[in-house]
Amino acid sequence: MQNTGKIGVTTENIFPVIKKFLYSDHEIFLRELVSNAVDATQKLRTLAAFGDFKGELGDLDVRVSIDKEAGTLTVTDRGIGMDADDIDKYINQIAFSGAEEFLNKYKDTANSIIGHFGLGFYSAFMVSDKVTIDTLSYKEGAEPVRWECDGSPEYTLTKGDRTERGTSIILHIDKDSAEFLEQERVDLLLRKYCRFLPVPVISGKEREYKDGKWVGTDRDLVVNSTEPQWMKKPSELTDKDYLEFYRELYPGQDDPLFWIHLNVDYPFTLTGILFFPKIKSNFDINHNRIQLYCNQVFVTDSVEGVVPEFMTLMQGVIDSPDIPLNVSRSYLQADTAVKKISGYITKKVASRLDDLFKADRADFEKKWDDIRIFIVYGILTDEKFCEAAMKFLLLKDTEGRYFTLDEYKTLVEAQQTDADGKIVYLYATDPVAQYSYIKAATDKGYNVLLLDGQLDNHFVGLLERKLNGTELVRVDSDVVDNLIRKTDKKTADLTPVQRAVLTRLFELTVKDVEKTNFVVQFEALAPDAKPVVITQNEYMRRMKEMAALQPGMNFYAEMPDSYTLVVNTENPIVKKLTADADKDLRDAVAPMLDKIDVDNKAAADLRKSNDGKPADAESDQKAKDLEKAVADTRAEMYKAIDAYSAGEKRAAQVVDLALLGNGLLKGPALDAFISRSLSLME
Repeated sequence: MQNTGKIGVTTENIFPVIKKFLYSDHEIFLRELVSNAVDATQKLRTLAAFGDFKGELGDLDVRVSIDKEAGTLTVTDRGIGMDADDIDKYINQIAFSGAEEFLNKYKDTANSIIGHFGLGFYSAFMVSDKVTIDTLSYKEGAEPVRWECDGSPEYTLTKGDRTERGTSIILHIDKDSAEFLEQERVDLLLRKYCRFLPVPVISGKEREYKDGKWVGTDRDLVVNSTEPQWMKKPSELTDKDYLEFYRELYPGQDDPLFWIHLNVDYPFTLTGILFFPKIKSNFDINHNRIQLYCNQVFVTDSVEGVVPEFMTLMQGVIDSPDIPLNVSRSYLQADTAVKKISGYITKKVASRLDDLFKADRADFEKKWDDIRIFIVYGILTDEKFCEAAMKFLLLKDTEGRYFTLDEYKTLVEAQQTDADGKIVYLYATDPVAQYSYIKAATDKGYNVLLLDGQLDNHFVGLLERKLNGTELVRVDSDVVDNLIRKTDKKTADLTPVQRAVLTRLFELTVKDVEKTNFVVQFEALAPDAKPVVITQNEYMRRMKEMAALQPGMNFYAEMPDSYTLVVNTENPIVKKLTADADKDLRDAVAPMLDKIDVDNKAAADLRKSNDGKPADAESDQKAKDLEKAVADTRAEMYKAIDAYSAGEKRAAQVVDLALLGNGLLKGPALDAFISRSLSLME
């Protein structure tokens, strides 16, 4: 029998399109051919179950073999095979899927038929100069058939010499794809794409290490596990089974904290197992943790469309024939079904976490630090998960205690409610660097939360939106007496001369801190409180921290850090410093301050008289002269204070101590502080 003809395609350019554009990776050809072989095997099993095939099934496996000398790679199965009519229908007519037709007939019992588009076979031409099909149908009286094609629309169909039911696809590998004639490369691809197919896939022979070297054996190397754990019912598995499966997927990694077994058959089919790994870094997001399968065939590890963004922190597998794929089964297509699946997974994960929290609160708390970043990420990015997570969300304080949102509100609302009736949650981001602020707050009877995660700047804002009547304030954002204001704060009792002198003295001590602005502020705190406290504006700090994580906020990122230098006028050291400076500088500074006030008022009156009408040249010049006189007088005043400050070490010392406590004293300033400290001890 000999026959020639043309493949039924709409254009002679179809093969270049397939070769270059249909598949994102040429290596996909092996997945497609092995999947087709598995389909053929599964179809035979289904036919036998229906009684439409009464012969012996025998060993049903798929074999991948390499003949490096001949330059061929062969995929062989013992499935249903094909006759000449099948070849013409399923091979010569591109995009007529035999799997789809078969499913329509045996849809109620067909076992894991993979194919859908009818294009998988043609991926072979991406790596081959020629492809040969040797096949024999399961049908009684069928004759063997050989089909050959060199990648053009021309093919040859002849009688074959195959004697055993099934199909062999022989690829004559082209010179640019010689890598696929290497056993290690092929085995690697089979483990990647076919490691969980439902039919044994055999590739060469097993090897063993003997007498200091690897040697071959006569045992077939089966590269896949035909019954992966996610295809089983949760009731059939033990904790040991889940852990062993995780170690198989991710060898060398720490055991997961816990897992979720997905098993749903309506309104879509979805199975899988998702693991919560131990996240070693604070924000270790890797988008290739979860593997997507379609009927046990690996599709992709980029599953952002199937699972919500926050679940990219998880690991495991998802298997669903209902997830829409592109023609090459290489990536996902947008679809409402994907959204439904994503919503189901979100709900399932939230439910599992809630069950774990209720079942064993103590164990949940032990694992909280490891899973917190996952939960916070979910709360920030998924509203439905956020709503569910509010039930098991825990807050941790600086003493290592854990509270639910309701528990924490009950704990602090009596002590930490301000004069306006708002509950203030104090928090720290670095318990070591902020130790003195934490201690000051706890000594006052306040509780301080620990929010030291990379996402916590955003998390703080979310909590303020979700918890009505609640404000979160970082513990170093103000002096402790102002963190939760109960009454109006006490005004610092300073004369104009004292305020001017002290402001200049303290400004001089912090002028050399790089990319940092300080505003000097005087407050009458407790006498035993520190002489100087450095605080950071809550709003500006949050903006700068968010700018570090989000593009488009460079304006805030480039701004200098802004701190408030709070001088405690009731502290004995500051009181003595104030009295001494006032005594030595009052006579010189007071007249200059008076002159500045008089000249400023006169200049302002002149400017005001010109409001609403063209400026009078004479009055405008007088105003400018007065303003220059103010600047000159102020410069003269500063000169006197600067001269005094050269011999005044106390202001510099108390400020440097505050800077040191905040990690802001560095370089030459730190060296000067050490030298000054030593001289004060003499």
